[in-house]
Amino acid sequence: MKNRKLFSSTAAVFSFTILADSATTTAFADENLDIGKLEYESACAVCHGLNGKGDDGPLKELLVKPVPNLTVVAKNNNGVFPFDRVYKIIDGREEVKSHGPRDMPIWGRAFTNQTSLYFNNYPETDTESAARSRILALTEYVYRLQK
Repeated sequence: MKNRKLFSSTAAVFSFTILADSATTTAFADENLDIGKLEYESACAVCHGLNGKGDDGPLKELLVKPVPNLTVVAKNNNGVFPFDRVYKIIDGREEVKSHGPRDMPIWGRAFTNQTSLYFNNYPETDTESAARSRILALTEYVYRLQK
C-alpha cells in the first residue's frame, strides 16, 4: 500500500511537472515573434496586401503597374522558389522598376539606414548584418506565402 501511495504521489508530481513545463513552453511560444511576417506587414503589405496576392494593399490604387501576386512566385518559376532572386529584389541589387532605380533600392538601403525593432545592431556600427537579417526573414516569409 505504501508503494502505491508513493507511486501515486510521484505520478502526480511528474504530471504536474509536465503540465508546468508544457505551459512554460506555450508561454515562450507565444512570445516568439514572426519577424518575417512583421517586416512584411510593415514594409510590403502596403502594396502587396496582407495576403501577398496584391489585391488589398492600401497603396494599390496609386501604383501605375499591377502589383504582382507574391503567393505564386514559385509556381511561376517551375515550382521552385527563387530565394536568391527574391532576396536580391528586396535588397535592391536586382532591379524591379516599380521598386525604383538601383541608386534608390526600396528596402535594402532603408533597412541598412534604420534600426530594427527586432534585431539589435551589435556592434552598433554593424547595420549591414541587421539589414541582412531582416531581408532574410522577409524572404523566408515570402517563401511561406507560396501556394
